[in-house]
Amino acid sequence: MAIVEKKRSALPTPYAMDPGFPDRVPKERYFDPDFYELECEQLWPRVWQMACRLEEIPEANDFTTYEFLDQSIVVVRTEDMGATAFQNACRHRGVQIVQGQGTCERGFQCPFHGWRYGPDGMNAGVTQKRTFAEHNLAPDDINLVPVRCEVWGGSAWINLDPDAPPLRESFEPAASMLEAWKIESLRTELWFAARLPVNWKLAIEAFVEMYHVVQTHPQLIIPTRFGKTDDADFDARAFIEADIQYLRAMSEGMAGMCHANDVAVAEGLRDIELPADPTEAKATWNRTLNDAVMSWHQNRGSDVPDLNDLDARGINLTFFHCFPHYFVLPMYSSASQYRFRPLGPEETLMEIMSLTRFPEGDERGKPTAPEAWGADDPRWPPIPAQDFSNLPRQQQGLHAKGFEYMRLSAGLEGHVSNFERTIDGYLAGLPHEQLLPAQRAVNVYPFDKPIADLGF
Repeated sequence: MAIVEKKRSALPTPYAMDPGFPDRVPKERYFDPDFYELECEQLWPRVWQMACRLEEIPEANDFTTYEFLDQSIVVVRTEDMGATAFQNACRHRGVQIVQGQGTCERGFQCPFHGWRYGPDGMNAGVTQKRTFAEHNLAPDDINLVPVRCEVWGGSAWINLDPDAPPLRESFEPAASMLEAWKIESLRTELWFAARLPVNWKLAIEAFVEMYHVVQTHPQLIIPTRFGKTDDADFDARAFIEADIQYLRAMSEGMAGMCHANDVAVAEGLRDIELPADPTEAKATWNRTLNDAVMSWHQNRGSDVPDLNDLDARGINLTFFHCFPHYFVLPMYSSASQYRFRPLGPEETLMEIMSLTRFPEGDERGKPTAPEAWGADDPRWPPIPAQDFSNLPRQQQGLHAKGFEYMRLSAGLEGHVSNFERTIDGYLAGLPHEQLLPAQRAVNVYPFDKPIADLGF
């Protein structure tokens, strides 16, 4: 890897990434209160955040609240099945008008003094209106404060910055790839939440490289699944069994990233005949399994992507990042979805949703936010449990007096550097037109790309 040319950093903090050594991450970025406060001020109000799944607000006038840092946002499903959003604070004395989720067909009423608002946030009534001075009741000043909101990928998104680029533009190239996966037709089947005693960036970075897999997830390393294609001793039967073993591990270990239905489809194919040539055998197995999964779901009336087309286009991948806090991990018919939110310099809320495809008309009701479990809760599926066993130890290890910075692998952890330096661009207050190319370097997959020159 060629280290990018040294440039002067615009970030006024001693904890900025050194442009001369983008493969070193200062430890203070993960616990320093001043650095965290800068993120709260300069990053989070300027980025798109996944506020809710649309199935949380399935009908017109359904609403839910999205909380991040000290902000609360109300997201409402509109009559045209889009979404709108506004700040969750009555214009009288700032009381939050709602909590949780519900339906607002008749609008909202502040529980403190009774001021009323329509589902669109427009003021619909002030109690004892004659007692107020005229300057406190200016018509344009007593509506709930609107928040920018867009719908994409089966979710509603919010951004407090009116000048930010459109959502889809901000998520390229991942956006086009995820649309090919038809993520808009996925629905929530399971929803977990973890309250992790780690910095939000540390939590994210545990999932954006494959370097840790051999040590942390040994059950995913199955030798006969990775046999050489020129191996004269290639055993097609052993390869099929190994792939099924891997799919089962991803299903049980991730609570459905590979859906149990798809594992059952694969198990039903285990006796097929494969060509003797290892390359042709693996390609035949992949095409046959793709076709079988698609047929199974199409026969149920579900909307599924053409998995063989995804293969041909080179985007049949399993991990997509939408900067800064949203991930989708699709696999055959289904996917896992991650969302991260900071709760403090050294605490993070991580949510994992298992998404799948249901037949058209199969309504499952609104999913409700789960209780947040601790990192060591015994109820975690095996793969998250293994990741969570490392993270608190890493957060504590960063405080070691003799530890100065993370030293990243040039070939395996370039994504971490690109992610951290894009954050620095936000903290330096760079304009969106300069930040957008950097975001796209983060959103691209695979993650084991080299450290990129982000232009700042």
